[in-house]
Amino acid sequence: MKMTVTTILILIIIGLSAGILSGMVGVGGGIIMVPLFVLFLGLTQHNAQGLSLAVMLPPVTFLAVYNYQKAGGGIDWRVALIVSLLFVIGGFIGSKIALQIDQRTLKKVFGFLMLFVAIKLIFTK
Repeated sequence: MKMTVTTILILIIIGLSAGILSGMVGVGGGIIMVPLFVLFLGLTQHNAQGLSLAVMLPPVTFLAVYNYQKAGGGIDWRVALIVSLLFVIGGFIGSKIALQIDQRTLKKVFGFLMLFVAIKLIFTK
């Protein structure tokens, strides 16, 4: 993947978005990152899944990432590093936001997020 200014900005947005939403509604970062990698960076589903795992590598997914890499998954470690650093920051911000939102509203945010992601995954190529 060519690291243009636009690509780096997209990576920053994906990392922060995944971290914020993850911290806010307690979802795994992959639920956010995989569709964003596919939609905004044009990655294949396999590459997006492998990259998402690489971002969360320490220590959660080391062996899974190893399998993707071994099978020729083509993980770009520079991308994984950028997104994972911003994911940590976003997770902190998202958790702060979540603590300010009442439980009922937060539950609705989570439900709509899951519904949106499900619809996108079902109806896009």
